[in-house]
Amino acid sequence: QVQLVESGGGSVQPGDSLRLSCEVSGLTFSNYHMAWFREAPGKDREFVAASKRPGSHEYYADSVKGRFFISRDNAKRMVYLQMNNLKSDDTAVYYCASSTAVLSAIRQPEMYRHWGQGTQVTVSS
Repeated sequence: QVQLVESGGGSVQPGDSLRLSCEVSGLTFSNYHMAWFREAPGKDREFVAASKRPGSHEYYADSVKGRFFISRDNAKRMVYLQMNNLKSDDTAVYYCASSTAVLSAIRQPEMYRHWGQGTQVTVSS
């Protein structure tokens, strides 16, 4: 059974940092692209960042480029999202997801087969 379990969310002030973690089990981790998506109230789920299997390249949404950094540890089956200089617009539920889709589709949520339950990030003064 495939499981993705996120942790590390919370409530912070603008300018603060948070590190999200996602523990993966039940699949051959290094064979999967790993990504973070987010969903804010009333909005569609959107791509945040992705790590190409087995960890050779990273992709970012323009809105987080230079502030967020994705990394993975294939030995520990973990993927991380370091979020710096958080803004109120970053408030959302953040989801970890895994995919074997072609690289051109790495930003498309419908191409991800496995998802975690999500972790809430709230940025407010």
